Amino acid sequence: MKSYKKIIIVLLAAIFGMGAAQAQFRFGVKAGLNLNSLHLSNLGDNFTDDNSCGYTLGVMTEFQVPIIGIGFDLSAMYTRMNSDINVAPAEGEHVAYNKNFLEIPLNLKYKIGLPLISKIITPYVLTGPAFAFKLDKNSVDALKTKTCQVAWNVGVGVELIQHLQITGSYGFGINNIADHWVNTESAKVKNNYWTVTAAWLF
Repeated sequence: MKSYKKIIIVLLAAIFGMGAAQAQFRFGVKAGLNLNSLHLSNLGDNFTDDNSCGYTLGVMTEFQVPIIGIGFDLSAMYTRMNSDINVAPAEGEHVAYNKNFLEIPLNLKYKIGLPLISKIITPYVLTGPAFAFKLDKNSVDALKTKTCQVAWNVGVGVELIQHLQITGSYGFGINNIADHWVNTESAKVKNNYWTVTAAWLF
């Protein structure tokens, strides 16, 4: 039994070693749109949020091991997130709450190799954290948010002609981004958002 274990370990080491030797490290540019929604709680019925569209653009890098299909990608993105908050739904009063971020997503990515057509089209799945650091000050004193918001992304995508990657992902807000909203410390606000991007890797 021990000999079989040794053989398996040697084979696994050989596969990973071959994969590391052929690992691809690429850079590229990326841009896309996002649709975010603030999830509000402990604020009663006086505050609701409508989905709002923003945009994102920046650079990315990808480290990929072809044989086992597993890799990582890391991006640095300028991201605009827009929110339309109904501060008095019965009266139809709205407040536009728009923010600029430096967003840094780090994803574990698995590419699904398809025989014969992998050089033309390769689907993939990904997941990982995203850290968004606020670049501007609060424009509405009663609606202050924290400097950093954290989300966990899950997504799917496709790589075309080994250069163009089109990805759709959903970010689940993890931390409470509210900072004394409407003068209360009990407010809980999490930002969930869809993102669709296109990236060109060189």
